[in-house]
This record gives sequence, structure tokens and C-alpha cells, in this order.
Amino acid sequence: MEFIDFRSDTVTEPTEEMLDAMRGARAGDDVYEDDPTVKLLEQKAAEILSKEAALFVPSGTFGNQLAILTHTERGDEVIIPKSNHIVVHEVGASAVIAGVGLRTLNDNFGELDLDEFKMAFRGSDIHYPKTGLVCMENAHSSGKVVPIQNLKEIYEYSKEMNVPVHLDGARIFNAASALGIEAKNIAKCADSVMFCLSKGLCSPIGSMLTGTKKFIIKARKNRKLMGGGLRQAGYLAAAGLISIEKMSKRLNEDHANAKYLAEKLSRIKGFKVSADRLDINMVFFTIDIKDFNEKKFIEFLFSKKIKISPPELGEYRFVTHYWITKEKIDFAIDAINSFMNSN
Repeated sequence: MEFIDFRSDTVTEPTEEMLDAMRGARAGDDVYEDDPTVKLLEQKAAEILSKEAALFVPSGTFGNQLAILTHTERGDEVIIPKSNHIVVHEVGASAVIAGVGLRTLNDNFGELDLDEFKMAFRGSDIHYPKTGLVCMENAHSSGKVVPIQNLKEIYEYSKEMNVPVHLDGARIFNAASALGIEAKNIAKCADSVMFCLSKGLCSPIGSMLTGTKKFIIKARKNRKLMGGGLRQAGYLAAAGLISIEKMSKRLNEDHANAKYLAEKLSRIKGFKVSADRLDINMVFFTIDIKDFNEKKFIEFLFSKKIKISPPELGEYRFVTHYWITKEKIDFAIDAINSFMNSN
């Protein structure tokens, strides 16, 4: 039996169709812009988000940091919700790579208060850094989707202030599925958008950065500077094409499975599921049991070939994806019940 892996949707492996496409891909040196499959992927990525151009990059963090580097000048300040992935889980890269500061704002799972947001823009005082960029995220890594209206208001005011907006759209197709709209309707609320091919879409590696032609030309050179210039990347791009053309259209199945998993977990004594954060494919919960042995719990599930992450700040996260079926969820629930009944 293979492992059932709830740690993240980054653990998805290529389907047989993807592996066949990778084996048969036409490739070339992408640094010379000679790879036809990468070019096709970039064209398709731009089209699906209604942007002028796109660039294939190694990872989501790379794509976000490349966008920040390309949009800003050293010493700029970036306005961003304090719970966003760029702040919490990207190793402080913005300070190291782009040399910018982050002006973090209180948020409601990625949603900003418009009045507080407006007050965060810097004036021309000699003591202030320049506000160089705004960064938003949708879907948010909390499992919530940021309302389109909030994104529109943020984007419209940023345009008034002549400041670009970058969207961390790692899971933009999850957000689109949850909102019942096309991803391009989210993407139009930002000047640049990054999305992942390897989060829930089964590609083995890679993300896309989209924006204007001028922005992508500059980003291409910065990608080389950051060490992300890839050679025969067409073998990876072949999987990416299937990710955006097919895998992005089935994410509602993962969302339904997450709700199914949440309902099953909520029946277990002591398990407190965050029912208000089930917009996409994530289930967050705490275990309210005195002297509960987290290490023993994780090790027991591992012995049953179930992988989970340790809690972060007391909270567990289970993530559904292409390789998580209802049958596997039932198996995991039975294993959890077995542990709870014997401890």
C-alpha cells in the first residue's frame, strides 16, 4: 500500500498522462528561448489569466520573489497582509533578494480593511521609504478565499496611487473554483500573478509568473540573475500544460473531499474543526484533549502509512488533492479512531 499523504497538495505526483507527455516532449534551451514546449506553456498560462505574457519559474516562492524584485527598487516598502505566505513561509527572502521592507497589515485571512490599507501608503516625507508594491494572496493559505470585491478595491486604490499589485495566486484555480468564476476574473485585480503547477495540479515542479510583456521581459533577466534560467525545461512544461488544461478543472473534487473529511473529523471526540475555513482543499483543526501525545499520534498514523504534518501553533492541517479519495479518507478516519480508542 502506498502512503496516504495529507501534508500538502505539493506532494501530488504526475499522472500517467503527464509522464507520457514528458517522455514525448519537444525541448530546447529555454535560456536561449529555444524550447517550444515552454513557449506553448507560457502562451497558455498568459491566455488563461488574460495577461500579455508569462514566464516559467522553478517554484512558487521563486515566482513571488521574482515579482517583488522586478516590480520594486531596493529600499522600497511592500504593503502586504501579515498572514500571507510571502511573509510567513518564504524565509524573509524579500529582504535578501530584492532588498525591500514589508509593511504588514492586520488582515482577516488575507482580506484587508480598505481604510487601514489606504493609511499604509507612504507620503513624500524624507524619513519614509517609498511604497513600491502591494501583495495580495488568493486562495489564502488559511483555507479561505479572499472576496473579489476586496481585491478590486485594493487594486483600484493602488492604481490611483500608481503602485503595482502582485497576486500570490499559488492556488488561484482553487479560488476560482470556490468562487464559481474563471481565474482571469481574479487575475484582473493585479498587475502580475504567480500560480503553481505543482500545488494540487500534479506537475512535478514549476510555477508561472504572468504580467505585461514589458514586466516579463524584465523578469526573464531577473530570473537568470536569481539562478532560475532553465535549459531543456520542455520536459517539465509538458506536464504543466496538462496541469492548466485539465487538472485545474477538477479541483472541485478536492474541495468536496475536504468537506467530507472535515465532517468525519468533527465527529471524533476532542477534534475541533474550523468549519469557517473550508473554502478550498484544506481542513484545519485542533485536538482539545488533556495531555494529548502529538508525537505518538503522528508516529501511529505513519505506521499505518498515513503522513501528516505536526501542528503549527497548535493547529493541524490536512490537505486533499488528486491522490486523496473518499476511500482513503475513510481509511484514515478509521486509523484515527483506532488511535483515539486505544489511548
